[in-house]
Amino acid sequence: MTHRLTLSLWLVCAGCARPAVSPAYEAPAVVAAPATATNFATEIAQFETADRTSPPAPGGILFTGSSSIRLWPDLQKDFPNVPVLNRGFGGSTFADVLYFAPRIVLPARPRLIVLYVGDNDLAAGRTPEQVAADYATFVAFVRRELPETRVAYVSIKPSPSRWAIVGAMRRANALIAEQIARDGSAMYVDVFTPMLGANGRPLPSLFISDSLHMTPAGYAIWRAQLAPVVR
Repeated sequence: MTHRLTLSLWLVCAGCARPAVSPAYEAPAVVAAPATATNFATEIAQFETADRTSPPAPGGILFTGSSSIRLWPDLQKDFPNVPVLNRGFGGSTFADVLYFAPRIVLPARPRLIVLYVGDNDLAAGRTPEQVAADYATFVAFVRRELPETRVAYVSIKPSPSRWAIVGAMRRANALIAEQIARDGSAMYVDVFTPMLGANGRPLPSLFISDSLHMTPAGYAIWRAQLAPVVR
């Protein structure tokens, strides 16, 4: 456990310079709507209504990504005395998050974005290299629009229902971690390793009956891994 914690903290803190994102991945001026965009129309509209009704104060921490973020049972309780905002929407991919970011990320002007996405991309057949490139594109977008905002990427978790693509999960996580190790304004948060048991397989107690989404015990691990970053 000590070794795992040390590795996680090293990955969280990796990088002391702030080099630019590789020029191969530039923030697109206009993001085309992905085919799945209409699936999220209601959720995105609800976020926009909430922001108009009670505008978030700049400088908070915004969590976004797919259902593992959306279903976090009590984000504020897990990070007390920290202004957190949940903008996760279930089933989303990198294309969805990038497309909706101008509507649900930029208005909050957060100091930190906690990002969990890529899981559904791999399940849909995208390669680890494509997922890593999508991550770089998202970071390039944030750099352009919110240059003082940092990004904390939560690694793809080892879901039992998707264990058949565990090799792709490991590869995508490694490629993104390599990018982050060279980037002093981003952080990699390893949740993959502490969610494995002694046999190297996902701990069943961390997942609900669908073997994809998490129990409170799973979120407790995420909270512990993210606490140094959020503080």
